[in-house]
Amino acid sequence: MMWYGGYGGGGWLLMTLIMILFWALLIVGGVALVHYLTGARRGHRPGPPSQEESGWSNRRAEDLLAERYARGEIDEDEYRRRLATLREQR
Repeated sequence: MMWYGGYGGGGWLLMTLIMILFWALLIVGGVALVHYLTGARRGHRPGPPSQEESGWSNRRAEDLLAERYARGEIDEDEYRRRLATLREQR
């Protein structure tokens, strides 16, 4: 006798494969949704960001240098030397 649609003994195998496919699609869809919502860009190359992408400009570098000087990490001579170097590269 064939009960429940006539799948016979292989019905459990078919249902297992369908369930694995269902969960795989659900997980991939969730990852894709998170990737889309976090604003990931297409064509973005891996590796360190370029100066334009990261927002690091000479002005930001000067601000960081001033912060290091204010915290006492570098002395006045080193601050002036590095600041001059930064301004020469503009």
